[in-house]
Amino acid sequence: MSVRRILEPAREIDVIHETDVLVVGSGPAGLSAALAGARAGVDVTLVERFGCLGGNLTAVGVEGLAWYRREGTIDAGGIAREYEDRAFEMGAAVPESQSLSMEIDSEGFKVVADTLVEEAGVRPMLHRLVVAPILEGNRVIGIITESKAGREAILGKVIIDATGDADIAHRAGVRTWLTPPEEMLAASVMFHLSGVDKAAFLAGISADPQTYGDWAGEESGWEIETTGREDELFSPFLRKPFSRAIDDGVIPAALTTIGGTWGAIHDSGELTYMNIVHLEHIDGTDPDSMTRGEMAGRRQAMHAIEALRRYTPGCERARLRNFGMTIGIRDTRKVDTVYAMTEHDVREQARFEDSVGIYPEFIDGYGILILPLTGRYFQIPYRNLLPKGIDGLLVAGRSTGGDRISHAATRNMSCCAVQGQAAGVAAAHAVRHGRDLADLDLGAVRAELHAQGLRTD
Repeated sequence: MSVRRILEPAREIDVIHETDVLVVGSGPAGLSAALAGARAGVDVTLVERFGCLGGNLTAVGVEGLAWYRREGTIDAGGIAREYEDRAFEMGAAVPESQSLSMEIDSEGFKVVADTLVEEAGVRPMLHRLVVAPILEGNRVIGIITESKAGREAILGKVIIDATGDADIAHRAGVRTWLTPPEEMLAASVMFHLSGVDKAAFLAGISADPQTYGDWAGEESGWEIETTGREDELFSPFLRKPFSRAIDDGVIPAALTTIGGTWGAIHDSGELTYMNIVHLEHIDGTDPDSMTRGEMAGRRQAMHAIEALRRYTPGCERARLRNFGMTIGIRDTRKVDTVYAMTEHDVREQARFEDSVGIYPEFIDGYGILILPLTGRYFQIPYRNLLPKGIDGLLVAGRSTGGDRISHAATRNMSCCAVQGQAAGVAAAHAVRHGRDLADLDLGAVRAELHAQGLRTD
């Protein structure tokens, strides 16, 4: 089938801003990169398509930044931990239900993020969708954005692609690969409830506690590989209400994928971080696919709420409080970086001479759930942030290079924050010392990361 084409007229675009480090995307990776770069002494600009900073933490509503943390977990610290601590100090977090971490309020964290960037001196530029990178030869020197102001150009000495989908790297001609939609991790439409009787809800949970072992088996419909150590630990898992609703004809029989976890139950009657709706074959790089996912996810969420009202103690008067602003995507493009992470790396405590961060042995995805219960961890090499074949560009977040199982570890928000902090400091070092990104003094980079509280070894 031939595609009808039109010719877009050529035009001049105003350069509205120039900066040392230009970070594109403000999720856990991008926000951390911006804060780290500014704290390392350079001018940083943070560009975001939505009207708030935080990405999955705010726009999607994924409030469990470090729900993997248990006794014995060795974490990286740094800015990722600062998000939890600062949110708690500002009244935007409560203790998480299943771990030694904080449940971060997705709405309150918008203010926390605003405060952090203002304190660091980062220039935020919201409501700007990036439509193209600007190249000078083989170097990325800036971006073109589209907004209510029209098309604008923003230039930077170093660009950090923290879009999650490798938008800058891909459009700059860097080799990327896209997970086939049928193999992608499911997308989620997050929602939050109000009107829940906290005492009755917790009594029901206590009467029928669920474990990570309940994630797998005939009842759940999922096949999950664990180490066995996870199986008896408490999990805020909900599946039975939805199975009963299908058996009773309350919700459509086809909705067998409804099931998952809740995050926190508040005195106010809010039940938050409802990670219940999982949508297969949704491609986060295809707007038509995402449209289907958004609408199907909202329909499924309403079915899920009806099931909770009927079959879950304390939820009889529950009502929808809000959806996330956008669908949650776990898996799209990966960048061809100088080093690609492997399954062996994340399972077997990989060590690297160019390590710029660590992450505990936490794998969540592709049918695997391994929690960091033993103090094991792997290192993240700087080369994993460095795309092949292009200058002036770093990548941080879930689009860094790696295979399927390594992605199930590095895609997690707290790991993205570690990558972002490392990228921000590396970018600042390159600007301050006039060095190419492929030729940095990594000892000096690590020293600055340590000064910022991030563990690299």
